[in-house]
Order: sequence, then structure tokens, then C-alpha cells
Amino acid sequence: MDVGLILKIAGVGVLVSVASAILNKSGRDEQAMLVTLAGIIVVMLMLVGEIGTLFETIRSVFGV
Repeated sequence: MDVGLILKIAGVGVLVSVASAILNKSGRDEQAMLVTLAGIIVVMLMLVGEIGTLFETIRSVFGV
């Protein structure tokens, strides 16, 4: 795992939390929830490649 990936995930988290707080303060709770959901989806898409690499590594270690 790369440190850059962790920093990217942290950056997305900070941006999503700031955007969600601003939207909540302005009374747009539905949009805040959608921003939070979009942030979770973005992070999951960033992790898909790493999970694939993990499965390939496990497969090569156990010789399956």
C-alpha cells in the first residue's frame, strides 16, 4: 500500500466533511447527505484497484 493513497483518502475525507458542514449550516441536509455518499463512493472506487492487487498477491502466495 502506498502512502499517497492514504493521503488521497484523507484529502477526500476533509473535502467531504467541509462541504457537508457548509451544506448542513445552510439548511441543505439532503445535499449534504448526497455529498457524503458521493465521497464514500469515490473512496471505494479508489480502493478497488488495491483490493484487486491484494487478491492477486494472495492467489500467488497460495498457488491457486
